Amino acid sequence: MRIHQFIAIAFVLILSSVPSPTSAHFFPNISSIPSSLLKPNATAWDSFQKLLGCHSGQKVDGIAKIKKYFQHFGYINSLSNFTDDFDDILESALKTYQQNFNLNTTGVLDAPTIQHIIKPRCGNADVVNGTSTMNSGKPSAGSPSMHTVAHYSFFPGRPRWPASKTDLTYAFLPQNSLTDNIKSVFSRAFERWSEVTPLTFTETASFQSVDIKIGFFTGDHNDGEPFDGPMGTLAHAFSPPAGHFHLDGEENWVIDGVAVNEGNFFSILSAVDLESVAVHEIGHLLGLGHSSVEDSIMYPSLEAGARRVELANDDIQGVQELYGSNPNFTGPSTTLTPTQENDTNGVPNLSSLGVHGFLLVVGFFIAFVYSI
Repeated sequence: MRIHQFIAIAFVLILSSVPSPTSAHFFPNISSIPSSLLKPNATAWDSFQKLLGCHSGQKVDGIAKIKKYFQHFGYINSLSNFTDDFDDILESALKTYQQNFNLNTTGVLDAPTIQHIIKPRCGNADVVNGTSTMNSGKPSAGSPSMHTVAHYSFFPGRPRWPASKTDLTYAFLPQNSLTDNIKSVFSRAFERWSEVTPLTFTETASFQSVDIKIGFFTGDHNDGEPFDGPMGTLAHAFSPPAGHFHLDGEENWVIDGVAVNEGNFFSILSAVDLESVAVHEIGHLLGLGHSSVEDSIMYPSLEAGARRVELANDDIQGVQELYGSNPNFTGPSTTLTPTQENDTNGVPNLSSLGVHGFLLVVGFFIAFVYSI
């Protein structure tokens, strides 16, 4: 009897360790999303008013949350309890963040910086072990150099899929029960990378034995990087050869998205173009980190209602440095000057999951600020 009880308990424990899938929210287009689900992202701005203009030497309630934000995206290495003092560590982190996202490096929490912080984004870190090369290749103002400079980056150690493995298989978490229409979005996203590399991608039904596993989850899904609900961290993916690709099931995912004109009402609402996010995260699955080129696929942030699915020259040059070119590729032949050791944007290896993550769920952060 005791043996049977032990086996039953062990079985329950094993089941409890399996990530909980979710029925994600999918909509044909933005206009089809019920008004009850469209939550204006603009309200997040109001919670930052007391932090607007904060600079070194000040002490303001909420600064500790800002430090926590930068810590989880790699800009601050310290693991200590943070205070509300705007110290040199925060100023340095803020300047690096501003440089990475092409903002004026004022070291001040000015309006453009705060507006950028509240944007939904990829969950992968921008800085690893204190090193960021997202924008290190950008010529300084007034530089006489006229050549194009690369901003793409790689994971630490430049992991890539083996040269002998040119056809990568992928499958969807069965519990998500995705329709063919939704799966076709990912197929198009994979195709954008295969057009410029020798790689091909094949969907299979066997989820456990594929190279790339795709799933929608909510909250804590047992990989050490919990999701935060609508309009925060949209998705994250692991470097080769892990092949794990997770998306936040609580987002309002738009299937047949179209670009939203700037200033359009829907641009401030919680609607996310699925293909845009899929193309970006596949870049991570192949070994690319983040780029500071705003029109590149590997740029970390994606505004609500935006659509960005075409590979930029920066994306193409980066992935071709890892895998070479598709023999049939006839795109631009611009020669980029890669930065030295572009190894940034790492996410935890599967062996270290649950120990320390580089993500901060932005919604979790905003929720704290609301309580200030």
